[in-house]
Amino acid sequence: MLNQIKDFTERHAFGVCSYLGEKIGVSTSRVRVYFIYISFVAMGSPIIFYLFVAFWLNVKEYIKRSRRAFEG
Repeated sequence: MLNQIKDFTERHAFGVCSYLGEKIGVSTSRVRVYFIYISFVAMGSPIIFYLFVAFWLNVKEYIKRSRRAFEG
């Protein structure tokens, strides 16, 4: 049951922690834990950073899809 919830969340979340983990070379779960700790310490301000990166990743993916559609 817990694995199903985790898989659902990872599929439907923005993927910011996964992206950052891949780029930095750190496990995704560690990035998530650090993000939670930093959010508590900084009183939620990293959430703005998270939303900005999520927006940027969605725009980046949209551009990739439109280029593939235009070329193909």
